[in-house]
Formats: sequence, C-alpha cells, structure tokens
Amino acid sequence: MSGNHDHSNGCCTSKSIKLDVKLGELVATLPRPKPKPRSNPVPLGETKLAYYVGLDVGSTTVKSVIVDAATDQMIWSDYQRHETKQPEKVLEFLNRMQAETGIAPNNCRIFITGSGGSNIAPLVGAKFVQEVTAVSLAVEKMHPEVNSVIELGGQDAKIIVFKEDEASGRKKKIPSMNDKCAGGTGAVIDKINAKLKIPADELCQQGYHGIKLHPVAGKCGVFAETDINGLQKQAVPPDQLMASLFDAIVLQNLSVLTRGHTLRPHVLLLADRTVSLRECAKPGSTTFPRPGKSAKSKFPRE
Repeated sequence: MSGNHDHSNGCCTSKSIKLDVKLGELVATLPRPKPKPRSNPVPLGETKLAYYVGLDVGSTTVKSVIVDAATDQMIWSDYQRHETKQPEKVLEFLNRMQAETGIAPNNCRIFITGSGGSNIAPLVGAKFVQEVTAVSLAVEKMHPEVNSVIELGGQDAKIIVFKEDEASGRKKKIPSMNDKCAGGTGAVIDKINAKLKIPADELCQQGYHGIKLHPVAGKCGVFAETDINGLQKQAVPPDQLMASLFDAIVLQNLSVLTRGHTLRPHVLLLADRTVSLRECAKPGSTTFPRPGKSAKSKFPRE
C-alpha cells in the first residue's frame, strides 16, 4: 500500500508500505449480524409437533438440522468439530437452536445418530437411530434413484448397496461398515495433511487427474504415514502425496467394503471429507467396478 509521505527536511517523499493483511482474515473479524430470535409457535401448556430436529454426533464433528414438520423445509443447520467434547458441543447446539428457532420440549421431536448419539439420547429426550439406518432412510426419501452409497466419516467408513428383492419387489440394503479401524477414513486425511501443512482452502481444491501417483498404503493409517514420510524424503511434492493418499483410500474402501458386491448406479458420496475434498471422489470414477452383462442397471453416460 502506498501513500505514506515524509515531510522531514522540508521535502516530501513517498514510501511504499506493505501490509500483511489478507482480505479473508479482515472480513472474518467484522461483526456478523445475529439471527432474529424466533418465539415458540406453540403456546405453553399445549403440545403440537412443529419441528423435527436431527443431530449427528460423530467421532470428530457434530451436525444438526431443524426441519419444519408441516413443509419439510430445512430452517436451521450447522456443522462443527467438537474437539473430543461431544456433550458440550451438543449442549451448545441445543441452546443456539432454542434461542434462534424457538424449539422447545412441547413443539419438537429430536432424533439423534452417530457414534456418540446412544449415550446422549436419553439425556436430551431424543430417539436414537443407528447411523446405517439413518442414512438409508434419508437416501430412500431424498434420492430414490440412488442404488449405492459411500460415506467417508471421521473415523469410520461405510458402503450401502441397494438391491431389489425379487420376492417382494422392495429395495433391500446390503450395508458394510468399517468402524474398528480409522484406516481409509477422514482421520488419516487429517493426520497426513497436518504433516504436509496444506491450508484447508487449498486442500479442498486439491487436484488428482494428471498428477503423478506413488504407492501409499490405504489399509492402515500408520502404514500410510510411513509411506508418506519416505516419499517426503525423496522430495515428492505435497500435491502428489495427497493425490496418492486419495487414490489409496478409494481403492481400500472399494476393495474391502464392497465385499464382492458391485456398486450400482447412481452412486451417492456422503460425509464431510467426500464433500469438501471433491478430488477424493474423482479417483472412483476410474476405479469403480463396472457391472457385468447380467446386471440389470446401466451406468449413465454423463
């Protein structure tokens, strides 16, 4: 930034001053307008279902959504890391939801899922729903065209394949979940990225196609870190290391979690890592097994 004038010794000189301020950081410091609080739409003493509240208490994050019971429209949502403090983050969410939307015990019903949901459910008067069941119900309602689901969570991964039951004609789900080891999950991405020190915004735009790939273990996070350390010593650039990790994670989940089943189109990718790290989904476009001649469904052209 220029425009600094020095009038010493009776003369005027202009100097250039560099301000190390990023626009994004400056905007983040500006005060944000608080949402206008809503009042309870149901009078005290009466009971009427006005809202559905969904809470997902995962291994690394808490997600929540409020839906209008009459219109099925989402009116509130948030997603934050809990930093190992699941109950505290849930309480913070409930306080905010009550203040900002007017939810109360007499006007809403709470459903909770996730690895930490079963212990918290009785404390907040919620009904616990197992996460595979929750995902299946949501996909069947919101995306009926989907026949395969891949979810990459913080410390688990799951694949659900929907197939038609010839006897009843209804869809049956074939779930497969890895919740015993964090290998091939978002925790591995977090740990490797902490080592590579790639900024979050750059990581979300990480490329894959056209980048040289190197062998990285996807079965175990410790083995993956060992391979990354060895490649770092060979001066392999960070973008190649992260692309190699993405490829390893995709191959690991496809080879282990499908368990002999073929992914059937359309395939839906879920969870924060597959949404924010868009390139992590792209290796799958070249590694998804194609259905054989006996498969009833066809892959779309696009």
